[in-house]
Amino acid sequence: MTVAAVILSATPEGALADTLGQPRVRRLADLAWSGGALPIVVLSPDPDGAVAAALAGSEAVYGTPAPPEAGPRGQMVRGAELALDDVADTTAVLLWPARMTWVGPETVTSLIEAHGTDAGTLLRPAWHGDPGWPILLPAVHLGALRAVAPNRMPPDVVADLVAAVPSRIIEMGDPGVIHDVETAPADLPAYEGPPDPPAGHTHEWGADVAAEAGLTEPG
Repeated sequence: MTVAAVILSATPEGALADTLGQPRVRRLADLAWSGGALPIVVLSPDPDGAVAAALAGSEAVYGTPAPPEAGPRGQMVRGAELALDDVADTTAVLLWPARMTWVGPETVTSLIEAHGTDAGTLLRPAWHGDPGWPILLPAVHLGALRAVAPNRMPPDVVADLVAAVPSRIIEMGDPGVIHDVETAPADLPAYEGPPDPPAGHTHEWGADVAAEAGLTEPG
């Protein structure tokens, strides 16, 4: 399975905002790559080339946004199409608003693993049952994304997709999926991790191997 990350910023100011010492989209590109997403596409207005420059040396590529009249749906489609052009066998895309700066790389990895066992389902990460971002959209459902009206805002785009294609909410134990840049890092709830394997299965020998490796505490 090849899962791309499509990072979307509506403004260059948002894309370049300092986030723990890095431009926001550079931080997100590094997080996406650490979690196993590739290719990584960043869409943002970039009148002076500063956004593209911020991505230099990373695994991400800069993409020119769709026309504003295409709406949020159009930007998502544009990013997905660029990812598929870059790597033809991409099977899904993570649609990632740049304001969601605190998503952990473990969540990216977990979504990719879940996609591997549930390839046709739209996946939504959740924190304590509240679904957030990034969503994982299988490439086979790009037609449903294209069918969304251009005036629909991102939460409405997700609602329309959920109404049109199979979907599943997966608890990630990651507060970053619902807390955006308006939440200071010091104010984030603690990361907990998923309570169940995101891929939906476990190996019977997993606990024994973990115990032998010293990864579990004695009961």
